[in-house]
Amino acid sequence: MKILLHISFLGTAYAGYQIQKDQNTVQKVLCDGAERVFGFPCDITGCSRTDSGVHAKHFCATVTEKGKNTLHTSIPTERIPLAFGSVLPSDVSVFDAEEVSEDFHPRYDVLEKEYEYRIYNRRTRDPFSADRSWHYPKRIDDEALSKMRRAAKQLVGRHDFAAYMASGSSVEDTVREVKAAEVTREGDFIVFRVSADGFLYNMVRIFTGTLIGVAEGKISPEEISSITESKDRSRAGVTAPAAGLYLNKVTYKK
Repeated sequence: MKILLHISFLGTAYAGYQIQKDQNTVQKVLCDGAERVFGFPCDITGCSRTDSGVHAKHFCATVTEKGKNTLHTSIPTERIPLAFGSVLPSDVSVFDAEEVSEDFHPRYDVLEKEYEYRIYNRRTRDPFSADRSWHYPKRIDDEALSKMRRAAKQLVGRHDFAAYMASGSSVEDTVREVKAAEVTREGDFIVFRVSADGFLYNMVRIFTGTLIGVAEGKISPEEISSITESKDRSRAGVTAPAAGLYLNKVTYKK
């Protein structure tokens, strides 16, 4: 069997998820923690590769014995989160664990992922939101918010999203299906949530920057479809900062 870990983390102190030489990463912390929990080196395979500074409310990863496709442990599955809690730093948490089959893959078996981007929309900074949101001081009024919502709806559907992928990316298949995209106001925050069967590099951050372009009047809501069809990165908006981005939910095929 394999164990699927359900994880949350603040990405501020990490150079992203994936192990990198001489860098502190979430995967490294999880591998070190797993070895302490199970008593032998482990492989941790994640559902996604998050960038430096990006957070996760729900991230999934399998743990297996290093070089093998299984994990044998006497620790009851329901106690594994508590065991990790005693060895992980305070900004990374395993909040649930479950047994999965040996042929399960945490990345390729994903049915849908939901991301959330948080914009702190107030003139003055909030120290409690620093590194956890994009501080955007210019007021986004109800009219601008309505335009952002109309623009977000244009992103829904199966499209070639090359216009919203970081320049220089080597991905060849840039077609993805966006299942839902919405913009809401929650107090001082503007929150953009988007779910899809997969995402390109920086796709959500570029979506967000494009929506800010709409709020600023630089891009019209009706222009979104044209930008998508153009596959031209230069026509979309800026890449929003990493700090406001959260992997919000991961849904697997049953």
